[in-house]
Amino acid sequence: MQDPAERSLAELLESHVDRERYRALHWEGSFHEYLAIAEERPAVVRNAWQRLYDMIESHGVRAALTPGGAVRYGLFDDPFGGGRDAVYGLDGALAELVRILRAGAHGLGPERRVILLHGPVGSAKSTIARLLKRGLEEYSRSDAGALYTFDWHVDGEVVPSPMNQDPLFLVPREARAALEQRLNRRHRASYSLTIDGELDPVSRWYHDRLLAEHDGDWRRVVEHVRVRRFVLSERERVGIGTFQPKDEKN
Repeated sequence: MQDPAERSLAELLESHVDRERYRALHWEGSFHEYLAIAEERPAVVRNAWQRLYDMIESHGVRAALTPGGAVRYGLFDDPFGGGRDAVYGLDGALAELVRILRAGAHGLGPERRVILLHGPVGSAKSTIARLLKRGLEEYSRSDAGALYTFDWHVDGEVVPSPMNQDPLFLVPREARAALEQRLNRRHRASYSLTIDGELDPVSRWYHDRLLAEHDGDWRRVVEHVRVRRFVLSERERVGIGTFQPKDEKN
C-alpha cells in the first residue's frame, strides 16, 4: 500500500473524493423510477414532522441517569461539533420537546401549530434550534434521510418545484388511499405515512395544462416530470429558513 506521504497532491485529494456518494446525492430519474424507490424504501415519503422525529431518534437515546428522570437524546450531545454545542441540564425540557415532535409525527395535533422555544437569555434556545437544523442537514445526506423533489420538463424548459414538494403530490386524490395502504404495508414505524398535501400554484398550473393537452391521460402528464434527490441546507436556504432580526438587542 502506497504511503500517503509519497502520493502527489492530486492523488491525495482524489483519494478523499467519494464519487459514488456524489452520484447518490445527485440522483435523477423518472416518476416511475421514484415509485420503485418509494416502494422499496417507503420512508422517503415521510412528512417533515416524521423526518425530524426520526432524525433525533437516529442519534440514540440513553436511559435517565436518575430514577424517574428524563431520557437523554444523543443529538443534544452535539455529535457534529465534538460536543461544542452540547446542551446540559435541560433533559426534561428536551424530552418534552421530543414528545411534541413525536405527537406531530403521529398526526395528533402539534403538526398544525408553530413551536415556540421560550426562555431567558442564555437558556440554549438558539443552540437547540442549531442542533436540529444541523441534524436535518446531515440526515438528508444519508440513505436513511433521503429526500426527493421534481422538475417539470415542458417545451424544452426545466421548471423546478418551487417548494421542493414530494413527487407523490402529483398522485390524484382518488388514487392516494391505495398508494398509502401499499406503502404502510412495508413501512415499519409507529406512525402511518400519508400523502396529505396539494401541489403549489406553479406545479398545479403545469399539471392542469398538461392534463388538458393529453386529454386527461395522467400517465402522459408525469412523463414531463423528472424526480431528483436534494439535500437540506440552511446556507443555501433549501428546506431550512433563518430570520435574522435587524435589531440584535430585541
